[in-house]
Amino acid sequence: MTTKILGLIAGEGKMPVYIAQKAKAEGYQVFVAGAKGNACAQDYQTCADVFQPLRLGQLGACIQFFKKHGVTRVVMAGRVQHTSIFSNLMPDLRGAKFLASLKNMQTKNILSRVMDEFKKDGIEFASSALFLEHFLPPAGVLTKRQPSPEEQQVIDFGFKTAKQIAGLDIGLTCVVSQNAVIAVEGMEGTDRCILRAGELIREKAEKKSIAAVVKVARPDQDARYDLPVLGKGTIQTLVKSGIEVLAFEAEKTLVLDLEEVVQEADKNGLCLVAVN
Repeated sequence: MTTKILGLIAGEGKMPVYIAQKAKAEGYQVFVAGAKGNACAQDYQTCADVFQPLRLGQLGACIQFFKKHGVTRVVMAGRVQHTSIFSNLMPDLRGAKFLASLKNMQTKNILSRVMDEFKKDGIEFASSALFLEHFLPPAGVLTKRQPSPEEQQVIDFGFKTAKQIAGLDIGLTCVVSQNAVIAVEGMEGTDRCILRAGELIREKAEKKSIAAVVKVARPDQDARYDLPVLGKGTIQTLVKSGIEVLAFEAEKTLVLDLEEVVQEADKNGLCLVAVN
């Protein structure tokens, strides 16, 4: 009988933990390389055969860790705080050579090149939605609250805008209000982008504005890395911001704990729309 083995490069959040748990439940041996300062070993006590913390940039050590355990397929999942780039970046020799070879530091370029490095050693990357396909909603309104015609216009405008921003590899999220861009996601991440937009709307609006948060995948999204992800924390952030509409790209956005997210949105009178 062939042993099923999966490698996992884990950042923070529930996403990589869920993947490890599901893989373990399906009989896989799971070997986790956790980004130091982002992934917590305690979260993997029952679902990982080995957990190895590694600093960002330790490319050679990460590859050797997986090769040592016979890993030929890896999943990359979870957030890595951008501050870790400055506080936890400690490249080994292979990592230093890799960084020196980069022509730019865009996420898409870095991660696709990282995958090329792993491939040299016989390690392929699987979709970062592996085992999580049930968290990819199809097109439609998920909540009891439907978007008004005015809100739908804002969503349509926001979707086009977010796609352009994502195509430039700036971010995957924008906040729009009546054909105006209020905020664009940068290094601060989705939640801070939403909160910043809420503050701006409250400061500038004389009356309640029709606003929407829109999150999309890149136009040429590679499912192996950096998929758009939402969760219960996103709903809590919307409530704090005062923004009542959240739209995201259907079948390409992971909504972790989907049923609970919809319940929380309904509880707070929010509108969630998966856009095709």
